[in-house]
Amino acid sequence: MTETKTDPRILRTRKLIMDSFIELSSKKEFKDITIKDITTEAMINRATFYYHFEDIYDLLDKALSEVLFVNLSCQDFANSKMNEDTLVTIFKAITDFQMSLSNRCHRGYEDTIARIIREQLEVIFYKMLGNQQPNLDKEALKLPAAMLSWGLYGASVEWRNNPTTSPEEFIKVAIPYIQGGVNENNIKNIN
Repeated sequence: MTETKTDPRILRTRKLIMDSFIELSSKKEFKDITIKDITTEAMINRATFYYHFEDIYDLLDKALSEVLFVNLSCQDFANSKMNEDTLVTIFKAITDFQMSLSNRCHRGYEDTIARIIREQLEVIFYKMLGNQQPNLDKEALKLPAAMLSWGLYGASVEWRNNPTTSPEEFIKVAIPYIQGGVNENNIKNIN
């Protein structure tokens, strides 16, 4: 079976559209950005835009997913072990991503951003758990991966709402619970 490669021109045009969108989003609220703004910035026509994306919401979804994918270095994490360093690095990437969006995306799209973050994290945690527990049924890993993704995302929201410490210091308090569950020794370490 041969793998088909995407034409580099298609990839460049898609990246050009996404980069133009990100550039515009640093100047305007998402709700004020039009397809015409994007096509003008990218110097393409509407048909080219619609060849690559269904609409502006599809572009938002794919652009944010790609930026987060790059921030998280998904391939690198998928092959990592779940340890303190990895969890801190993932948490830092999420908080950096959220902070970079704070001025760009209208608050009304927070659900989209949250979904994208959780989906990317779930994929990473599913692969990490599979690597660490190769004998477990793959279906059994879905729930822990989902719980970890929601938990880390929830922690990032808590940090963003009250950033009194660095993201690294903030998440280190929760890592014993993530790695070992809730037990008496972990509770003693907190107090």
